[in-house]
Amino acid sequence: MVEFQQRGEDLETNFAECKRLLEEAQGRLKELEEGRKEGEEDEEREAELNKVQAEVRKLKKDEKLFEKMIEEHRREEKKLPWNVDTISKEGFSKSVLNIKPVTKEETEKGKVEKHKTFAEKYAREIKHFGMLRRWDDSQKYLSDNPHLVCEETANCLVVICIDFEIDEKHALMEQVAHQAIVMQFILDLARTLKVDPKGCFRLFFSKIKTADKPYQDAFDHELELLKERVRSCAQIRMESAMKELEEEERHTRLGPGGLDPVEVYESLPKEIQKSFDEKNIQMLQEAISRLDPEEGKYHLRRCIDSGLWVPDSGEGDDEKEDDEEDEDEEED
Repeated sequence: MVEFQQRGEDLETNFAECKRLLEEAQGRLKELEEGRKEGEEDEEREAELNKVQAEVRKLKKDEKLFEKMIEEHRREEKKLPWNVDTISKEGFSKSVLNIKPVTKEETEKGKVEKHKTFAEKYAREIKHFGMLRRWDDSQKYLSDNPHLVCEETANCLVVICIDFEIDEKHALMEQVAHQAIVMQFILDLARTLKVDPKGCFRLFFSKIKTADKPYQDAFDHELELLKERVRSCAQIRMESAMKELEEEERHTRLGPGGLDPVEVYESLPKEIQKSFDEKNIQMLQEAISRLDPEEGKYHLRRCIDSGLWVPDSGEGDDEKEDDEEDEDEEED
């Protein structure tokens, strides 16, 4: 009974806060719209206007959702039977409350370890839940597996979404994303009511199966946002993997002097590039001879260090001798 009364007070508090934020957002929106009418248009102001408009739309949806939840709470209150808990103070002290105990904030390392252990232990069950399509099937599966009603399951479902998107299995990604939002809405509802998620997931399915348009629109909107984030994360992961692969390939093709043959080739004069394309040694020698001696030696050394040019032993000795002579001259 104490829990029920506290839930009602929390709903009223959250509703009042939502209304306050909505009034503030509407005030900012009015200022921005008036500024646009007066001709104060620029990209930054327009972006801010779009952001505030989206915030107002979301807060209006939240306001309607809180109104509905308060109405439901009041209807439930009327149905409560008279008993010891409702009329006796002693009854309050002995009531067993279904409230999740407050624990110390977990460290980041502990959260990661907890998520990893949970994901490994329940990987099959989580994936199965992700593939369910009907509300009734999802509700029954969570009733049979209440341990899945938690933050770790929501996180695992998002990871599965990203993996499917990387594999270009877009339809499967969208299916699992739907179930990830189902779990997220259950967790959000539990936070709003301040109860254990395992004790309120049936309420979510009851609401969503008979949802009015604002609640369904809110669900669909969050689903689209998640799919966009999944696509973005998948793209970032693929780009990162490509960069790692390119770096590995670059490392494996480095020449004896530690230079990348591709980069060296692209830096060479056109005539020298052509000699390598045609694998013509005479053309290479002629192209180098037409360059300034220092420039020719520079390009030749880079070709050798990158492995583009592998001189025979005589040429290598000559090159080394030339370098030593240059050093002697500098010392003199």
